Amino acid sequence: MKNFDYEIKTLPAYRAMGLKCDVPFTEIETIKDVIQDSVSRVDTLEYAVNKNIRLGLSYHLRPDGFVYYSVYEVEEKQQLPDGMVEINIPEMTYLVTKHKGESIEKTYLKIMEWIRGSEYKAFKEQSIQYYDELPIKHERHTNHIDISNPPFEIWIPIEKS
Repeated sequence: MKNFDYEIKTLPAYRAMGLKCDVPFTEIETIKDVIQDSVSRVDTLEYAVNKNIRLGLSYHLRPDGFVYYSVYEVEEKQQLPDGMVEINIPEMTYLVTKHKGESIEKTYLKIMEWIRGSEYKAFKEQSIQYYDELPIKHERHTNHIDISNPPFEIWIPIEKS
C-alpha cells in the first residue's frame, strides 16, 4: 500500500495506571476530561516509566461505544493511587504507525486496509466479544504538544492469520 509507513514490533508485557471511562459514542467528548485529569495527576505516579508519554488504550467491548484508559506505564513498585485504575498489558505484537495531519478516520482506514491485505489479523482474546474490526487500539501520545492536531503513534495488536 502506498503512503503507509509502519513497523511490526513486539512489546514486552507492561503495567500501567491512570483513569478509565466506559463511554458511549454519543458522549465521546467526555474522554477529553479523562485525558486532562490523567495528565494533571501524572505526578502522583512516582514510578512512572516516562511521565511525558500518555497511553490511550481503547477496547471496543460494547456495541454503542468503548472502554478507554488514559494511563502511564509504571514500574512494579508503584502503588495504586486513590481514584486510579491499574491495567496489565501482556506481551503482544503490534502494527505500529504514526498518525499525523489527516483525519484519524483515514489513518484507521489505512490500518484496516493493510491488515486485510497482509498475513495478519487484529488480535482478539478468545473469550471476549468485541464490536469493531480493530477491537483494541493503543495510542502513545506526548503530553506537551498541540492538542488540537496532535501527531501520535498507533499500536494495533495483531497476530498471524
